[in-house]
Amino acid sequence: MTAAGRPDRDASQRDGLSIGAVLAQLRGDFPDVTISKIRFLEAEGLVQPGRTPSGYRQFAPADVERLRFVLSAQRDHYLPLKVIKEQLDAADQGAALSAEVPKPPRKLVSLDTPGENGGLPSPGDFECDREIRLTEEDLVRQAGIDAATLAELRQYGLVRPGAAGFFDPDAVLVAKTVKAMTEFGIEPRHLRAFRAAADREVGLLEQIVTPVYRHRDEDAQARGDEVVRELAALTVALHTLLVKAGIRAVTGG
Repeated sequence: MTAAGRPDRDASQRDGLSIGAVLAQLRGDFPDVTISKIRFLEAEGLVQPGRTPSGYRQFAPADVERLRFVLSAQRDHYLPLKVIKEQLDAADQGAALSAEVPKPPRKLVSLDTPGENGGLPSPGDFECDREIRLTEEDLVRQAGIDAATLAELRQYGLVRPGAAGFFDPDAVLVAKTVKAMTEFGIEPRHLRAFRAAADREVGLLEQIVTPVYRHRDEDAQARGDEVVRELAALTVALHTLLVKAGIRAVTGG
């Protein structure tokens, strides 16, 4: 306690966790989290750790739980940081912060729920392990397609191997999605417009995110990743809404 009877904040923070210790706690559930990511979330006001007299960050258990909430909301429910911050601000004002983050009004596609959409990818899932390299045989086996279908997917640009000739896990998700669409009579050749539209969207988003990544500060990578994630989610949501509105107009629904 201070002479005035107030709690000594520096003293109370001396037993807190360093940013490295917080990273170690989070990595088990969130393998992609980095120190830069945590600093970025702090800069955005989503967590406010204490500081030692020397200026080092000291995280309380409540700060760690707050970070878990933010990371879960992004990974599992695809909420943008603005919405997450609004929820946290409401909790700071006394509202209950449920461990179960509210889902968006309409979930576009399901990824992991067994029996739902055949395990197809969720549009919010924009992260994958780029270190995993798949051969054509791996892709055919994991996607449940045959070699002829893979040849069509490659012919129409729906899956593309990297420079070394390997595929990444996203190619499996694309192949599974196309396979499901074929059950409705849609063939890979019908989907060339999707590839062309995606390439145009990539070109647009690249103009926005490239300057962010080129900043020289240590948090540039984390900020760039956040911009990519949120813009990609918004792009998918907009595409879905436009298609839905178009179908309604055609069918008079």
